[in-house]
Amino acid sequence: MAAKYRVGIIGCGGIANAHARGYQGVEQTEVVALADPVPAALDKFSDTYGVPGEHCYQDARAMLDSENLDIVSVATWHKLHAPMTIAACARSPKAVLCEKPMGVSLGECDEMLIAARRTGVKVVIGHQRRFNSAWTDARNLIAAGAIGEPRQIVCQGGQGLLNDCSHLFDMMRYVLGDPAPRWVIGNVERKTERYERDIQIEDRSAGIVGFEGGCIGMLLQEIGRPNYQGGIVYGTDGIADVTEARVRLLNNKATDWEERPSDGTNQHVAQAAELVSWIEGGPEHRGEAKHGRAAVEIIMAIYESTRMHEVVQLPLRTHANPLDLMIENGDLPIERPGRYDIRAFLLHGESMQPE
Repeated sequence: MAAKYRVGIIGCGGIANAHARGYQGVEQTEVVALADPVPAALDKFSDTYGVPGEHCYQDARAMLDSENLDIVSVATWHKLHAPMTIAACARSPKAVLCEKPMGVSLGECDEMLIAARRTGVKVVIGHQRRFNSAWTDARNLIAAGAIGEPRQIVCQGGQGLLNDCSHLFDMMRYVLGDPAPRWVIGNVERKTERYERDIQIEDRSAGIVGFEGGCIGMLLQEIGRPNYQGGIVYGTDGIADVTEARVRLLNNKATDWEERPSDGTNQHVAQAAELVSWIEGGPEHRGEAKHGRAAVEIIMAIYESTRMHEVVQLPLRTHANPLDLMIENGDLPIERPGRYDIRAFLLHGESMQPE
């Protein structure tokens, strides 16, 4: 049997399980090493996936230095995405698969791209829903003209722009054929001390994005309706209503909605398989890092529009996180004090806030 690509996973929390199962579904890959600073998380993950204790590390850089890895998964909380991806690239594996969001500022994303370019490492961002068959079906239908010229795409998000909403901005671009964002206008509300995995986030937000080609995307976060992973695309000749489960299509050739269900493909297996294909000379991975950067740039532009009170023209020139700048400057005063983290349930033991 041909040698397998050696995979190491940094971070042994919930999303790391999806990465591990993805690699298990690809015969060319094998998870051989793990790193997590929390012994309980490391031990549980080691037992679940059969990684021997001598290949488990509390120091990720020690794992990177010792294990001669071909692929590194960065499945940490958001703040560590950039430093761990850069550290992994410095050891020259063949590829890094980093969870979304790519970074917590545009500057971090650009540093990750620089690290990838100078070492020749292929970097993918884990927007795994690009492998959802319903989303891909919508992309193909729109490209084939099934709804005419796309004019507007509307999404309902939640849990912070950088968290679930990063998938939605990526979805907008994906189903439209990955057009470049040209301008953004948005606003945010932050009157509580709300965090998500130890990063400061807004209470609510709204953003409007103008894409190359003329389609306008709109996202409402925790305003009006429940959030879900999908959106409605309005075209000159029809509508595509997209969720993870199906596409509903209505156009000028039909008198009723056409239901087009998802085929149930495991997105994480497909994501890992396409990474192996890219390593072996196949087409560029559909989750290549430039797409992860584009989603973060839109989010940072919403924050920057709030900060500067203007329509933000892209490319964005502010590399820091504008939400952090506003909070530090006192532009978003807290009216309902008391820090809380909406992902505190992910912590271990008695901890209610990350140390």
